[in-house]
Amino acid sequence: MILPPPLTALLVGLSAWFGATFDAPPEEPRPVVQQMIIRDEIILHVPIAQRRLPAFEWVEHKGPKCLPAAMIAGAAMATPSSIDFVLRDRRRVRAKLDSDCAGLDFYGSFYIEPRDGAVCARREEIRSRAGSTCRIERFKGLERRYKQ
Repeated sequence: MILPPPLTALLVGLSAWFGATFDAPPEEPRPVVQQMIIRDEIILHVPIAQRRLPAFEWVEHKGPKCLPAAMIAGAAMATPSSIDFVLRDRRRVRAKLDSDCAGLDFYGSFYIEPRDGAVCARREEIRSRAGSTCRIERFKGLERRYKQ
């Protein structure tokens, strides 16, 4: 069967379009930590990863007083009063928030304003997109322990 040229061109165009879009599933863009400078202040916008049930648990141990802001790659909600920072070298550090922050909702991301390029406990505050703030009380280092 011979098709008229306009219909043939349409079918070729549609097959090329569908072939280009359905050959491989599109990759979801990964959220990244973004740095903004507003009136000489550095503000980090930190996305929060979706929580999954892992086959391991995180065991807390003594953590640092400060984290270099450039090392923060992302974050995950650990509990309503703590946030796990994922560092660029794949380590995790848990930020324990002050007691007034229980149940704070971060709507998928939060902001930090590091003063000297470091995020420090008892100094920096985490600010939600809704405007609520919570001070970081302390950091705890995390070590992965597989469940048995």
